[in-house]
Amino acid sequence: MVKETKLYDQLGIASTATQDDIKKAYRKQALKHHPDKNKDNPAAAEKFKEVSQAYEILSDPEKRKTYDQFGLEFLLRGGMPAPENGPGPGPGGNPFESAGAGGFPFASGMPGGARTFHFSTSSGGGGGGGGFHFSPADSIFSEFLRSGGAGMGDEGDDFGFGGMGGMGGMGGMGGMPGMSGSSRAARGSRSGQSRFDAGGRRAPTPEVTVVEKTLPVSLEELFSGTTKKMKIKRKTYDQATGKQSTQDRILEVPIKKGLKAGSKIKFSDVGDQVEGGTQDLHFVVQEKPHPLFTRVGDDIKHTIDIDLKEALTGWKRRVQTIDGKQLDVSSAGPTGPTYEERYPGQGMPKSKKPTERGDFVVGVRIKFPASLTQQQKEVLKDVL
Repeated sequence: MVKETKLYDQLGIASTATQDDIKKAYRKQALKHHPDKNKDNPAAAEKFKEVSQAYEILSDPEKRKTYDQFGLEFLLRGGMPAPENGPGPGPGGNPFESAGAGGFPFASGMPGGARTFHFSTSSGGGGGGGGFHFSPADSIFSEFLRSGGAGMGDEGDDFGFGGMGGMGGMGGMGGMPGMSGSSRAARGSRSGQSRFDAGGRRAPTPEVTVVEKTLPVSLEELFSGTTKKMKIKRKTYDQATGKQSTQDRILEVPIKKGLKAGSKIKFSDVGDQVEGGTQDLHFVVQEKPHPLFTRVGDDIKHTIDIDLKEALTGWKRRVQTIDGKQLDVSSAGPTGPTYEERYPGQGMPKSKKPTERGDFVVGVRIKFPASLTQQQKEVLKDVL
């Protein structure tokens, strides 16, 4: 029988919950109350701490079993009997007696990496130094993301939290304009650094961040495909000396045929190197305005100007496609403002099927006269 349900209540689950239920409940509560999403709400930070601590115990089968049988105070006291006149440890006595005076270590820890907790059975005041100590809430949350907890969400969930720092100065080669960037927390760390400090305590692991930079690309480059060379400055960290330095690096960014605005081109481990990990860099494609064409999905639209007389009596034009082909376009009139002429297979390559292309679409923009004489108005009344 479960001695108490406080930790289950903090996660909003029953004491019979499965490990999967515990993970889902923690994910929901942690994202809801994370301090980065509730900067002006101190109560949310406290709630985030509570649910993280509840998850730290309940996600470990051994610690959960001990909690269910003896309660939280027993864990915090390191397996010691309760104070005089207080409730005892419950049926079965001290579960760590067989470990001797040196205490009993658990090494299984949270999913995704080993942690060691020591439960002491030595004599001393209540809650002695050998008892269980909660890890920082942020560390628990980071460990959860590293262990795959982020993958439990619905598609489109945002696990990122701001304030993680950004890339050093960055600009394109050949006069490429500077690009503004933003950063958000990613879902893990690729650091090879030890996760424990000199005293054997678990050291906090900085989360890897993702830095996004806009990459302006012309319509012709998106049509033909190209490789753009980008020069970046990155900060490096020397683990041996603890010092940082700056180095230049050239990245070759592949622009595939038909790539659409908003597409991301991703590079791993190329950004600033910080203690515990490095930054990923994502280039976000931004389509430059074109003087003649407008892209609509996989189609390219070209709009020609005609005057009112042409719209009424007919017109003819020769236009050029994006790949240099000449097309003769005409209408005997009248031509309405919604007129369109489609030329299949003359538009943009389709990104997933580069051998196929969208349409080239010709539209019109009718220019009305700014004024008419009275005589012109009378003539128009007679003929219209």
